[in-house]
Amino acid sequence: MRLTGRTSPVTRNIPIPLSAYVVDCAVYAGGRRLPGRWTHDQALREVRDRDDAFVWVGLHEPDDEQITGIADAFGLHELAVEDAVHAHNRPKLERYDGMLFAVLKTVCYVGHAEPTTAAELVETGEVMAFVGRDFVVTVRHGNHSGLHDVRRELEDAPEQLALGPAAVLHAIADHVVDSYVEVTDAIEADIDVMESEVFEPRSKVDSEQIYVMKREVLELRRAVMPLGPPLRRLAEGYSSLIPHDVRSYFRDVDDHLTSVAERVTGFDELLTTLVDAVLAKITLRQNDDMRKITAWAGIISVPTMIAGIYGMNFDHMPELHWTYSYGVVWLVIVTVCTTLYRTFRRNKWL
Repeated sequence: MRLTGRTSPVTRNIPIPLSAYVVDCAVYAGGRRLPGRWTHDQALREVRDRDDAFVWVGLHEPDDEQITGIADAFGLHELAVEDAVHAHNRPKLERYDGMLFAVLKTVCYVGHAEPTTAAELVETGEVMAFVGRDFVVTVRHGNHSGLHDVRRELEDAPEQLALGPAAVLHAIADHVVDSYVEVTDAIEADIDVMESEVFEPRSKVDSEQIYVMKREVLELRRAVMPLGPPLRRLAEGYSSLIPHDVRSYFRDVDDHLTSVAERVTGFDELLTTLVDAVLAKITLRQNDDMRKITAWAGIISVPTMIAGIYGMNFDHMPELHWTYSYGVVWLVIVTVCTTLYRTFRRNKWL
């Protein structure tokens, strides 16, 4: 239930239950969090009575009905609100009247026993941020994309919070890109393990397992690559809502993102090489199997041919009535088969 009405300082200290979709609602003035719990209406009225204050409302997977009150109070654009509710967006930055709307993809590394048997390595989510002159509204999708640590670190750095809502947007972007670095490090370790197994003489890694890894790298690529242009626009003064003092911070985040993007591109190329290597190993293995089959077929054909000739039951066959015919036939078979076997072994067919 949304509370309305002016709240006195005494009433403000009375605990107000937050809705299930509202993770936190705080008022910051001069880089410090004001005490008490607030509804978004109360917080907004409070900051607009001050010159150096803003409100930060954090939401987690709200639906259309739940976000309507907040959207009306802060004047959020309906198209951006629709994106925030339904999610599944590419990273982007959009500018509306007096407001910025940013979408960032979050990623989380999924633990597993072996990279060659894992079905999923990267779990994705989203963080949307509405940034105005005196407010930040964040909307999260996914259970791994919490911003509690970001809020706590900012509250421990009042000089950073004093820069306003732009500092919050930077902290969120920095947090997301740092998670990209962590996931990239983990995937790199997995690829190293897979690479070593691929080039082992009798490895069991097949192309399907590498394609699973490529799919997860592609998922990470979809989160990383589109975020570059929005960060560069923020660093270049895309909006007056981003003060000059904060732009350099976005340039630093963009540098980290560029490094991650280069590594992800390298992963994709390396996995393509590993696929080619596995296919080449399969082809060589099939060739070896075919040569072995051919060699044994050649050896077996000798006794088969001799037995076939003497199994024709003609009356006038040479050496039929000779006492030593049976032994001689076996001697010829063993001699020819042994010669063929040694020849194939010398040529590495067996």
